[in-house]
Amino acid sequence: MQEKSYTYILFNKPNGTLYTGVTTNLIRRMQEHKSLIKGFTKKYNITKLGYFEEHTSVLEAIEREKKIKGGSRQKKIDLIKSMNPEWKDLFDGFNL
Repeated sequence: MQEKSYTYILFNKPNGTLYTGVTTNLIRRMQEHKSLIKGFTKKYNITKLGYFEEHTSVLEAIEREKKIKGGSRQKKIDLIKSMNPEWKDLFDGFNL
């Protein structure tokens, strides 16, 4: 059985530091980021969900993550703006 997975982009402030990740449980993963677990996101206080995509498999999500990470910073910003032009934290009131 294939597991629903997510590719996502976090930010700390509009046009600030970005983080791209993949997970099978977006709510749990966002809670981890918001609790500032040790790592890159804690170091730069990256806790706001700017963009996400749902995938039907982990492999699909990982491939998409690689494509996003391989793209320019501007392409990541364009993805965020396409879903979230006001740079709000999409996790606020989030419901999957």
